[in-house]
Amino acid sequence: MTQLSKPFDQSILKKVHINKNYVEAQVDQILKNNLVKSQDNINAWLLQAVKLIDLTTLSGDDTKSCVIRLCQKAANPLDDKLVKALKHENRITTAAVCVYPSRVKDVCSTLNRIPEIGKEIQVAAVATGFPSGLYPLQTRLAEIGLTVQDGATEIDVVIDRSLVLMGKWEQLYNEIAQMRKACGTAHLKVILGVGELGSYENIYKASMIAMMAGADFIKTSTGKETVNATLPVGLVMCRAIRKYYQMTGFKVGLKPAGGIKTAQDAVNWLILVYTELGQEWLSPKLFRIGASSLLDVIEKDLKKYL
Repeated sequence: MTQLSKPFDQSILKKVHINKNYVEAQVDQILKNNLVKSQDNINAWLLQAVKLIDLTTLSGDDTKSCVIRLCQKAANPLDDKLVKALKHENRITTAAVCVYPSRVKDVCSTLNRIPEIGKEIQVAAVATGFPSGLYPLQTRLAEIGLTVQDGATEIDVVIDRSLVLMGKWEQLYNEIAQMRKACGTAHLKVILGVGELGSYENIYKASMIAMMAGADFIKTSTGKETVNATLPVGLVMCRAIRKYYQMTGFKVGLKPAGGIKTAQDAVNWLILVYTELGQEWLSPKLFRIGASSLLDVIEKDLKKYL
């Protein structure tokens, strides 16, 4: 179920003060208090991480054959012998395949040819002038419409970060609300570009505005910024999600993307989300990891442990 836009409420932006050192200390404490020591538990966390990956390719040289291989990997992310050795009974796929709009038709046609499993994998696409977002709103909305028309079930939109930096919150809300409408029944994932927002306060406020405007997920980064997904940023966004849930009763998802390179990185993110938001958020409906190389790293680590 997709979320509808809520009326703009300026009051949620007042009295937002975040102590950077305190946030970073809290992250350290969360990880320290939730160490995963058993190898079986580590393997279980890593298998769960695989199911939460939006397997992504956003290169300038993406071709149809590249996308076909990505879809096949999404449908069979781990070697069958490895899955059996780990005593996992259910079939494993990644949560989604994420591409540029021009490659959406290739994803849809490939997944449709994979019996049973293909329909379980979401078709995600970046849109709205990715990665900068600095394009006319009219063309960004048109891009969403065309991408949904081509078969995308999830749209990862990128905001105009200048609106955050200039404090133009209502304009930001209006733009995202129009993007929500353009998505129709497709899920809206709003990329904040946290590395370019200037402060934790801005990240929190942008998170709240995005959710108020109808985001089904809030996403850290495009993966193209100098600073992408970090755990302190994740904690700030989790707190915003929790606050929004307390206000509205609607559960919004989280998607960290960019900079998640190791198996331990993936486990740390799962621990953070589990601690802050609870077990229910550790499902593809409410948590995703945007990644391209992480899957191969996890597979190698699992093989090494076995």
